[in-house]
Amino acid sequence: MRWQRQLPFLRWSFWRLAMGVRNIPKTGQVGDGREAAAADYVVANARRNDPEHVLATIDDFAYTKAYLINIGEEKGALLDAAVRRADPTLALELGTYCGYGALRIACAAPRARVYSVELSADNAGQARRIWEHAGVADRVTCVVGIIGDGGATLDALDAAPGFGPGALDLLFIDHDKNAYLPDLQSILERGWLHPGSIVVADNVKIPGAPAYRAHMREQQGRRWRTVEHSTHAEYQNVLRDLVLESEFLG
Repeated sequence: MRWQRQLPFLRWSFWRLAMGVRNIPKTGQVGDGREAAAADYVVANARRNDPEHVLATIDDFAYTKAYLINIGEEKGALLDAAVRRADPTLALELGTYCGYGALRIACAAPRARVYSVELSADNAGQARRIWEHAGVADRVTCVVGIIGDGGATLDALDAAPGFGPGALDLLFIDHDKNAYLPDLQSILERGWLHPGSIVVADNVKIPGAPAYRAHMREQQGRRWRTVEHSTHAEYQNVLRDLVLESEFLG
């Protein structure tokens, strides 16, 4: 695995990301065009209609061209395993970015309908290019918006095919870290989860989602059964991170 040999501090694209990190909650992008460049790289280099090769090509771009903030190879394996345990027919991702997480879900759950919510229309466009190239655009949908917009995005999802009480088998959270807990609570209020639904949260240590982690600890054995996976931040082997996998108990 290439992440085992990666030192982020030696890469200019890592430091460019660090300088642009304040842009991400506002724009969804680092600010140097790497997201569009990643989609261009996929279209130019990945085999069409081969989603596994598309994932590998995105990883290759992140290792050799510009550091990306999708879940990445090491943590992606944890997501894959959680998806297989959930065996979803309906999955929701918060934070599309370049479409990598939703594509991993689609690969691990070939019968699932996957929806992904993204604040950046530009990112949504790049993700759709990647999904079309991978051959999964017929079952992966991006909704542009945010959960905390007063209900418009939640209403759009509620009207989408498959959504309804207890219909959501898997939720993957990988967007604004301050929104993890309130957005989860909004989804709970809609009643979409059922006992046994699985929620996976990335970046709980870096950049960190302390309120979300504290809530899951406080609710352990009550509303949630949570496992904390100790791992590394994406595409390197120095900075430690946490991925939380939580089963909804009802």
